Amino acid sequence: MSSTNVHVHLFYGADPRHYRKGENIGSLYGYHHAQSAEFALNYAQDTPEGKPVRFVRRALKAALGFDFIHAWRNREAMLNSDVIWTHTEQEHLAVALVLLMQAKKGGARPLLLAQSVWLLDRWPGYGGLRRAFYKRLLARADRLTTLASENAALCKQFFGRAATSLLYGLNTRDFPLCPPSHWKPHAPVRVAAIGNDRDRDWTTLVAALRDDARYEVRIATRRRMPASARAANVEIVRVSGIQQQHALYNWADIVVVPLRPNTHASGITVMLEAAALGKPMIVTRVGALDDYFDDKAAFYIEPFNAQQLREAVNALVDDPARALAQAREACEQLSTRDLTTENYARQHVQLTREMLLERDPRTQSATRAAMAGATGQMPRGM
Repeated sequence: MSSTNVHVHLFYGADPRHYRKGENIGSLYGYHHAQSAEFALNYAQDTPEGKPVRFVRRALKAALGFDFIHAWRNREAMLNSDVIWTHTEQEHLAVALVLLMQAKKGGARPLLLAQSVWLLDRWPGYGGLRRAFYKRLLARADRLTTLASENAALCKQFFGRAATSLLYGLNTRDFPLCPPSHWKPHAPVRVAAIGNDRDRDWTTLVAALRDDARYEVRIATRRRMPASARAANVEIVRVSGIQQQHALYNWADIVVVPLRPNTHASGITVMLEAAALGKPMIVTRVGALDDYFDDKAAFYIEPFNAQQLREAVNALVDDPARALAQAREACEQLSTRDLTTENYARQHVQLTREMLLERDPRTQSATRAAMAGATGQMPRGM
């Protein structure tokens, strides 16, 4: 059986030839784990560009909501592929437009696996013209996926189409699992929070712990902080690279993931990292994060509730055994649920097999043989 050619279309800047060059990490998000005799992967390549061209590309991206120029530059690789994988709507909308524009030229019709992250949260705020445009592009997608069950449900509500909810995964090479053997907080208690997602709720975190000498808070973000999120015992820090991330986690006693209501599992990367490094977590219960970790693994609180957040910190500090048990459970669930980039890639492999089978039932025997052969090679699949 010949290999299935898969084009992985990621954002400009994620070209594996240049991303973290010299570290040999493969593809961002771990898609490279799907490379095999069955699947031959290639990736969107970044075209070098000067400032004027970069300005035009980004301006068009801002207007359309996706990077069409980056996709157009990679059209040949797309059209020569059997399947195209995307990570967010900023990629799959661009890919869909390219494929629709090139459809009249005939030839094979690549299957498009379209994953959405922020699209469903933003959908109610779009005007009628943008919605119609995006729906036309979404119609070109052969399979819809999300990273949270809430987003998958909204695909049915907004688009009338079923979506598959995948489990995002951690790169355990960057963050090896370190189950904690003990937990004792510092004095003052060290609370860390990290993230650049628009749905981080720094205001509630600071309101819960502000100007209290019993708590020392460090917030790592590139986003502009509102005045309400500043206090004498709160330090805004810049974290760049894996080493600095590890340093912040090592410093912390507790990791807090404060969030505004959303449907796209905002904060899951930090939860995975904190779980791997054995840090107890306090997390806002939004975005279907409990798809990944249950109440034994994370201390969930309600949105915008500063008092509840403060009480959660105190509850862990007052009961170190509880904090330790929670941190150990999170690390265990990360392992048993296989919340890794390897399993994230396996889920894409499984979906792609299903897509190929739906397109051509004649491949049924070969596909099932490949699935059977992979069973012993890829443990803990979907």
